[in-house]
Formats: sequence, C-alpha cells, structure tokens
Amino acid sequence: MAALGVVLASSAPARAAFGLADVAARARALAAAPHDDPENVPEWLVKISYDQWRDVRFRPDAALWKDRGLPFEVQFFHPGLFYNRTIGVNVVDASGVRPVPFSPSHFDYGRNDFASRVPQDLGYAGFRLHYPIKTASFKDEVIVLLGASYFRAVGKQEVFGLSARGLAIDTAMASGEEFPRFREFWLVRPTKSASSMTIYALLDSRRMTGAYQFDVRPGDQTLVKVTSQLYVREPVGKLGIAPLTSMFFRGENTMRHVEDYRPEVHDSDGLLLASKTGEWIWRPLENPDQLQVTSFVLPSPRGFGLIQRDRDFDHYQDFEARPDLRPSVWVSPNGEWGPGRVELVEIPTRDDTNDNIVAVWVPETQLAPGMELKFGYDLAWYRESPALPPAGRVVDTRRDRPGDERVTRFVVDFSGRELDKLPSDTVLQGVVTVGAGNEAQGALLEQQVHKNAVTGGWRLVFRVRTDGNEPVDVRAFLRKGTDSLTETWTYLLHP
Repeated sequence: MAALGVVLASSAPARAAFGLADVAARARALAAAPHDDPENVPEWLVKISYDQWRDVRFRPDAALWKDRGLPFEVQFFHPGLFYNRTIGVNVVDASGVRPVPFSPSHFDYGRNDFASRVPQDLGYAGFRLHYPIKTASFKDEVIVLLGASYFRAVGKQEVFGLSARGLAIDTAMASGEEFPRFREFWLVRPTKSASSMTIYALLDSRRMTGAYQFDVRPGDQTLVKVTSQLYVREPVGKLGIAPLTSMFFRGENTMRHVEDYRPEVHDSDGLLLASKTGEWIWRPLENPDQLQVTSFVLPSPRGFGLIQRDRDFDHYQDFEARPDLRPSVWVSPNGEWGPGRVELVEIPTRDDTNDNIVAVWVPETQLAPGMELKFGYDLAWYRESPALPPAGRVVDTRRDRPGDERVTRFVVDFSGRELDKLPSDTVLQGVVTVGAGNEAQGALLEQQVHKNAVTGGWRLVFRVRTDGNEPVDVRAFLRKGTDSLTETWTYLLHP
C-alpha cells in the first residue's frame, strides 16, 4: 500500500510560505459570517458502537511521511460514533499547500462489515503525531488531536491521561457550555533533523473563531508552544484560555465509601498555581456531591496546571490504566495576560469514565463582536519537575471527622529537598488560616507539626470546626521563624 507521503508528492512550483497570518485571515473572515457547521458524517456511522469504532484502525504503513526518513509521521482517526464531523488536513512544504486525501483503504476495519459503505471522500476525525522519544528505532505516539478542540500528549515515561483544549466557552454556566472545534489543520513538513514540528489550526464555534499555531517538541517532557489569535463573532459570557480537562473519581482525601478494589482513581490529584508575587498554591482535587466552582484571582499568572503528584503504584493497583504514569500539565503564559482568575470546576461523577475536572484561566475582558484577542503559552507534559514548586510541596492530604460532624481533622504531609534535611528537633510552625474573609463560619481548634520519621518529610495535623452552612476556605503552610518553607495548601471545606 502506498503511504500518504507518496500520494502527496508533487513537482508544483514553490510558493510563499504559509503561516499563522494565513490562518488568522480565515478565522477573521469566518467570524464576520454566520456560523455554519453541519454534521457531515453519515448517520449510520455515528450510530456504531464504541467497540465497532475501536475496531477501525489506521494502517501504519499508510502513515504520512512513512519511509521518507523524517523524524515525524502522522496517523489518522476514522469518523464515527462521537465524531460526527470531519476535519480538513493539509500539508505545507516547499512546493506549497495541498490537502491530505482520505481513503477507506488506509484503514483496517477489523470485524466490521461496513467498509464498502464508507464514502471515498469522507475525511478524517483527527490525527496523531509519532516521534521516537524512547528508542531511535521506533516512533512513539506523542500527541493526539481528536474531538472538538481537545488534544493530549505524553513525555518519555508517561501514558496518556488528561487533555488540553484550544478554548472553553461558558464552562459551568447555567446557559450551558459551548464546545469550539478545530475545523482544519495544516501540518508543516519537518526536516530530516527536526526535533519539533509545527501545526496550524482553524477553530470555529457559534460565538468565537481562532487561529492557532502549535510547535510540538517531544521528549522527556513534551512541550507544546501555543500561539493563538481569537475573534469574537457573538457576545460571550465566560471565555476560558488554556483549558485543561482531567478526571478525579476518588483519592486519599475522599471520605465517601465506594466499593472499588482500587484505593485511588484519578488522572490528576491537584491544582497547582504560581502567582506573580512568588506564592505557590496547591489545591487537592475532589469529587464533590454537587457542582463546585472555585476561583483564584491571579492576574497575569506565572503558571498553573493539573498535576498528578502521587506516583506510587500501590496507591492505585491498576495494571491497565496505570494512573501512576499519567502526565501532569503545566501552563506557562508568554507575556502579560492582564486581569483575570484561574477557575477550577469540579463536577460530581459516579465512576471514572467521565472527565469531571476543568482548570482554566478566565480573563476579565468584556468581549464584544469584532474583537481580536491574542494569547500565547507553553504546555509542558511531564512526570516530575523539581522546579514546580521550588520549595516544599504537599504530597498527601487526608481528613476525617473524629466524633463531631462539625469538626474535621486534616493530616497534610509536606516534603522537599531542603525541607527534608531539617533535623527532627527543628521547630516549625504550621500557619493555618480558617475562613479568610468569612471568619464567622469556622475556627481553628488546634494544630501540630511533626517530623515524619518514615518519609523524612513533615506532617501538619490540625482540626477545624465549621459553624455555619456555607463552605469555608482553609489555608496552611509551614514556616520556620519568618521564612516560608512550603507552598500554600488550600481546601474548600463543606460543613
């Protein structure tokens, strides 16, 4: 079978380079016209089962740039089931821009009997990049772009987990969320010595359009540099920049009993924030009883991310999903983003099949039709990073209610390279704040700090009483004299 790279061969004359400005011109024109995005996948194909869709696999020997001696190859996903719209895919090289043709012959339909019914020009649902990050002899799957504006990546020692999105609109609002999607992509052909690859994307939704440039650099940490230009078609209630989506079903801080052999089930266990003031904030995730939206005022943040800190397999006991290998994702803004907040959305879920966690930066900018906005940021998909944060960090959060429904006991373990070196007779203070700005709703009853003789870290134990019916914000960190030694742990405690 001929690979797609052969199909695309051409002797057409060179033309001016294609770039983000070309995509931005399309996005700007799209925003000036009424929204039109009909489903273009046959209804019968949308109604196939999950197992049927999974049984349709792209043939690796048909990969784009297969056997061309390039470090990157591209494989594609078949439409159907959840994917009721196709995308346009183009290649940009020295000879110009040309579409990547779809053909059913590029897929193995497995046990399915509908291959002959698939339109010859149907189109793809999404694609994935392959690059050798583990051994030079094999090209690993490093990033997947599939469904709406979702994409996810992995570094060298990870398995796929949480997702990023191009844009979020009206997340967790009563009006309902709008999901923009990438309608068309342009893949820039890499050189034979390239360690990164550029992808352009055109985003569209009822109220927004956008032009995106993704510069993907796979490795121990896979880095995705995102440059975006956004255009407002209709008024938007809440715009979300650099949205991350993950799953948290249960963790060490979950008090609700669940019949599950797995002690913990999550793709991420906390939200990490870095402010311009130098403060680092850690918020353990929850699977709440009802929708929970928490805002952290963070103008022009240094960064934020959904993190999987717990890397102990024994805490998961899941051979198949391997949550201990799921990546963390850190967002580093490029330039000043201005006034805004990081918003954490936690949605109740009864199982681990739903992504129920969203972290996103929400600008305060009032959006009006015709406006243009520009945002740039880097996404780092990684397993461990000693620099995030640079000081002591929270490694465990546990809680219970020993005897009184109004009193919660927290057990928070901290660890860090310098923190762990402190001898056990060092006097550390736990600085605990309860109900900041809402003092009447709760009170700190007691707190103690102990050296953890088993791990070498330090443990903060404290009890909090809730006095009202509203959630209470609780914060804590460790201090030696006047020096803060750790990030700030924060929790929203419900009565």
